[in-house]
Amino acid sequence: MPLAGILGVFVAGIIFWGGFNTAMEATNSKEFCVSCHEMNDFVYQEYQGTIHDVNRSGVGAVCSDCHVPKDWTHKIIRKIKASREVWGKITGTINTREKFEAKRLHLAMNEWERMKKTDSIECRNCHDFESMMPEFQKPRARAQHLNAMKTGQTCIDCHKGIAHSDARDRADEEYLEVLESPNPEFIREVPAAYMESLARVEAKEAEEEAAKKAETAAAKEKLKSAVAAARADERAKVEAELAAANTGGDAAAAPAASGDTVGANVNWDGVDSADLTLFYPGQASFEWVQNGSTHGGARPLTKGGDQCTTCHAKELETIGNKIVAGGGGKKDELEPTPIPGKRGTIPATLQAAHDGENVYFRLQWEEAGHNPVPFVDGGKMDPDNQIKVGMMITGTGIELGEQVGCWATCHADNTYMPFDPGAEGIAANADAAGRLNVSDSITKYLTESRTKVEVKGRRGKAQGGWANLKEQGEVDQLLADGTFMDLMRVYADGTSENGYLLESRTVNKGEMAGEANLSADGTWTVTFSRPLAGGEGDVALEAGKTYTVGFAIHDDFSDARFHHVTLNLGLALDSADADINVVGQ
Repeated sequence: MPLAGILGVFVAGIIFWGGFNTAMEATNSKEFCVSCHEMNDFVYQEYQGTIHDVNRSGVGAVCSDCHVPKDWTHKIIRKIKASREVWGKITGTINTREKFEAKRLHLAMNEWERMKKTDSIECRNCHDFESMMPEFQKPRARAQHLNAMKTGQTCIDCHKGIAHSDARDRADEEYLEVLESPNPEFIREVPAAYMESLARVEAKEAEEEAAKKAETAAAKEKLKSAVAAARADERAKVEAELAAANTGGDAAAAPAASGDTVGANVNWDGVDSADLTLFYPGQASFEWVQNGSTHGGARPLTKGGDQCTTCHAKELETIGNKIVAGGGGKKDELEPTPIPGKRGTIPATLQAAHDGENVYFRLQWEEAGHNPVPFVDGGKMDPDNQIKVGMMITGTGIELGEQVGCWATCHADNTYMPFDPGAEGIAANADAAGRLNVSDSITKYLTESRTKVEVKGRRGKAQGGWANLKEQGEVDQLLADGTFMDLMRVYADGTSENGYLLESRTVNKGEMAGEANLSADGTWTVTFSRPLAGGEGDVALEAGKTYTVGFAIHDDFSDARFHHVTLNLGLALDSADADINVVGQ
């Protein structure tokens, strides 16, 4: 072949290749992708303003960065498959908003499945696990990324809908469970740099928390000193007045100390306190937390064995403030009836002690004034009780009990919850209503006491199952087996109740003592006790065991679900490793 011919073919090849590659890259541009109105008017509008469009780095991701592989082979395969989109354009399969929305889930699922197969390679072109330093992440993100590396999860498992409207809540729960399950092939060795960074940020946060605690303690001590001084002045004035009048009286008229009846034998000064954050939960029911379409942590909870605290322990203030204001949730707001001024969290301190026979608890927090409830006459849901304190101890055999604690008793058909049956719904189930002795409200209950509890709410079914009672003999056996939530409550007037939760909230005659006092400086102190061994409906507390517990505060005359609660906490006798160490005296 003449040299000129060879040269011509070579030049032609270069021209062809250059032209082909130029055309290929042109189809990767954002301008090309949004040149048809289906992309421009629908998904591009959703993309604008998202973190992938505008961010602090100044580097945005365009369509091809997420939807077209970088390597040549997979890029060509993706382009060939994308030719079907040209046919869709010609035939007008998504040329209107209605048509597009009808196919949105199908289109989204195609992308989810494609990215799952490739271990989210398009995401990892920019975001590398090994480069994600915990020092620059929120606590929940740290835990989830560490878990992803260890178990074999990939980006798309959690990060759907970050550039377009989220269609995840439209997908079937079983489909999501399979799609988002870990793939052992994706397991990565956790980099040493990641663990070093994690250690640094945790140490820094521990120092900040200690400093904050010390500052708070100092402020409380200063306030207490001021109050004590004021009381001393008042007592001195009273004594002087009595002496001047020569009445022969004594100083009994001066303010008397209170709050030392229950646990009088406990040296509280020698008992370390645990800092608790009680947050406002709104309508986040047991069904809600198990439903992947509403709660992103449903699979790690129900399949991975995570506890609520695994993800949420360090973000309770954010969660509580968001929900109490009428936010939270993906599909529906978790608080449809917000109460103006109600606080999102209650910081509290807890001390626990035992004397070998009885256990004692002392809970303290700051009173925050009255915020009237707009949907209740008089603004007070429970006018007779300014505060109520509850404590639950998880029994045995309770579904997810050790992971969620008292959340196992909160259902979507309780009073003021989304599927509250109301008086008419209760009346329509006369047998169940009669057995529970209810007419207009449904208390908390355990799933184990029902024949069926609807969790997913598919095809419009009401979540919960308050009326699906098991036979009384079965419920009695559950109680005998220890499958119940031990419940103790103390009211503002110092009265207390010992009971349990199973088919409903039951108050028995178990031994218990409690008192509540509001000091002049605005501090509530609630102290209560019961025998360690307890009785029927009590979880016996023994050394060497750890128990899952939860606390609730109904403040400001609140009732039903409008309380503040803790997440699951671990309690043990004489164990410094437990969240709550019950110290022997």
